[in-house]
This record gives sequence, structure tokens and C-alpha cells, in this order.
Amino acid sequence: MEREHIIKQYDAELNEIRTLILQMGGKVEAMISNCIKALVDRDTGLAESTIPFDHEVNHLEVLIDEKCLEVLARRQPAARDLRFITLALKIVTDMERIGDQCVSIAKRVKELNEEPPLKPYIDLPRLAESSRAMVRESLDAFVRGDEKLAMQVCENDQFVDDLNIQIQRELLTFMMEDPGTITRALKLNYISKCLERIADHATNVAEMVIFMIKGKDIRHTTN
Repeated sequence: MEREHIIKQYDAELNEIRTLILQMGGKVEAMISNCIKALVDRDTGLAESTIPFDHEVNHLEVLIDEKCLEVLARRQPAARDLRFITLALKIVTDMERIGDQCVSIAKRVKELNEEPPLKPYIDLPRLAESSRAMVRESLDAFVRGDEKLAMQVCENDQFVDDLNIQIQRELLTFMMEDPGTITRALKLNYISKCLERIADHATNVAEMVIFMIKGKDIRHTTN
């Protein structure tokens, strides 16, 4: 009976870590959405209100780290559970960095909203939505232990990379044709790069999920 109680406690601790990671992911997803909405709608207030979310993300990072280390010390997990805990410790680092990227975007949005729009924003929202979806799906893959979904996230990174390059080329054309657009184009280029980095962090998570499931590290490998 005592052993059964310990097992239930252990399972509850692991589930709490999963829940907190999903909560952290939900916050960074909201930050991504809010940043781009603030750009498209020229809503400086929304950009400003997004920045403090980063403090909540940072708090969750510390909290999850503490709980993971506590489980490692008390339960001494092995095999897949050990991979789960070590992966959780890495995931929160990627989520925290996504939050930092969103803060950088929000700051550029505030600056851009003080100037006339360079162009209608079509591809940047597409890029943001793709990156946000990759974050959500990478975490879903982690929680469900879904190797197929994790692989799909890795494959989707190429679409984000290609779209980022397309945006950069278009912005370069603006700058070449009209030097007066250079400042705004550079800020938009910066936002595009931030979104591309967010997708890279989601890919990192997906690759680690595959490691958790298969025990095989696929980072830095080619198909």
C-alpha cells in the first residue's frame, strides 16, 4: 500500500511538471499572437502590455526547474522518466528564450507604430502563426509522447525558414528602391528573424521529444 502511495505521488509530481510546462507554453503563445496583432492593428498598448508577460514566463522557468531538481533528488528516476525530467529542464530554457524574442518584437512594434506603415502586413502574420503553431505542437508532442507530431514540427521548420528569406528579400527591395524605408524595413526584418528563431526553439523541443521517446539524438543530422 505504501509503495502504491509513493507511485501515485511520483506520477502526480510528473503531471504537475507537464501542466506547468503547458502553462508556460500557453503564455509564450499568447505573447507571439499579441505581438503580431499589435503590429497589424498598430496597437501600441497591446505591445506594451505583452512585455510584462516575460516576468511570468521567467517565474515559471524557475518554478519548473525547482520541481524537476526536487524529483531528481527525491525519486532518482531512471530510463524514460529520467529523459523526461532532463528534457523538461531543457524545454523551459527554450520557452524562456521564446519569451525574450517576443519582448524584442514588442519593442520594435512600439517603434514601428510611431511611423507610417511600410506595407500591408501579410507574410509576417503568416510567419508568426506558423511559429506559434510549432511551439504549441512541440509541447503537445512532449506531453503526449507523440513522435510523429514531433517529426512534423521539425519538417515545418523549413517552411518558416523559406518564408523568412522571402520576407527579407522583399524588404531588401524596399530599401534599394527607397532609402527612406531603410529604418522601418530593418525593424521588420528584425521581427522576421525573431519569429524564425522562435520556430528554431520549437524545433529544438521537438528534436528533444524524439530523443525522449527513441533515445536517439537527431540534432545536426540530415535526412
